[in-house]
Amino acid sequence: MSTHDAFLKQASITATEATLVASFEIDGSIPASGAYVVGLMAASPDYSSQRRLGVEFMNGEAIAFFAFNHDQGTEENFDLKDVWHTSNTITANFPISAINGLGKGHVITAFSEADGREFQSGVPVTESL
Repeated sequence: MSTHDAFLKQASITATEATLVASFEIDGSIPASGAYVVGLMAASPDYSSQRRLGVEFMNGEAIAFFAFNHDQGTEENFDLKDVWHTSNTITANFPISAINGLGKGHVITAFSEADGREFQSGVPVTESL
């Protein structure tokens, strides 16, 4: 994958009582071959509690939708029916519980990975919580 494929341009989140809606806009397209992951890294202000929320694609199709809780060392997988994507926009409805306990002043950034390697990290996220 070249650095111009699937470059994460922007990410945003909004919330309801039960859902954290994450939207990712990429410059280019979701790669048609190989693995591609896009998601959020959420942490408490001091980074002592962290969560990693993501959507994984294989050969252009979503295959996994998950939240990993670093505190507990557990991963929860969600139904792919809550993920929509076009060639350059990915929307995922995570349960709000995936970020519970991070408190005010939390940190949220977006990331992407390509074929198991970090592609981008620390991408700013526009929040409407």
